[in-house]
Amino acid sequence: MTLTSSIQTRTKIARRQQRSGTPRWLLIGAEIAVPVLLLALWWFASAGSTNTFFPPLQVILERLGQLVQTPAFVVNVGSSVGNLTLSFLLATVIGVVLGLALGLVRPLSWFVEPTIHFFRAIPPVALVPIFVSLIGFGNETRIVAITLAAVFPILISTIDGVRAGEPTLEMVSRVYRLGWRERLFSVTLPAASPRILSGMQVSLITAFVVMIASEMLGSSTGLGAATLLAQQSFAIPDMWAGILVLGIIGYAATALFTLFRRRVLRWYIASQQQEKNA
Repeated sequence: MTLTSSIQTRTKIARRQQRSGTPRWLLIGAEIAVPVLLLALWWFASAGSTNTFFPPLQVILERLGQLVQTPAFVVNVGSSVGNLTLSFLLATVIGVVLGLALGLVRPLSWFVEPTIHFFRAIPPVALVPIFVSLIGFGNETRIVAITLAAVFPILISTIDGVRAGEPTLEMVSRVYRLGWRERLFSVTLPAASPRILSGMQVSLITAFVVMIASEMLGSSTGLGAATLLAQQSFAIPDMWAGILVLGIIGYAATALFTLFRRRVLRWYIASQQQEKNA
């Protein structure tokens, strides 16, 4: 294929994408407009509310502005974000390493997979009381509980991704006599990366849920504990402020990971789009 024909082909593909796909500016506008509309609806629906448990959004935002300036609130946010980040990274490392081992060594997976599926079937939140009973109420308990709950989606996705690798690529790597390290980092991991990152996205949501549950059970730090304490103390605006911040953190974590996933899988997304428009 000559340079001219290659440029023409790429131009045709780009034109097809512009014709068939939704404009990017419209998607970004919708993503911004929907939360704004929901907040506006909440604002007007709660305006003038005299219900103790459903205060006006204006009161909640004013209280949130006051809480942001307090050291205790900053400590709680830092504790929650720190536990979530550390546990998610630990779950990623453990899940990918074990997933590669079980995916590449079939006899090993025959012995381990039944146990994996057994623990995966247990609701992640149900594991929190177990670790509290065994380890105590320290910060280590929350990290262990979040990590264990978040590791299974990554582990299973890695195993599936390794086993579903393109056989042609494996054959080519053997023909060229690539070493096991080259095959692992140049063939196996790139081929399995779409499924691994999909598992990581599910794992992030699981880690976020278990983080809140672990903080609400016998903890004195973290946004989950602060929100529960506000509810028990009938500090309802504080409770709603905590819920609002938790939602913001969850949305921000998902958005950042989505950007990371798109950047890592640019080659995969481009190849899928080319096949679709071919």
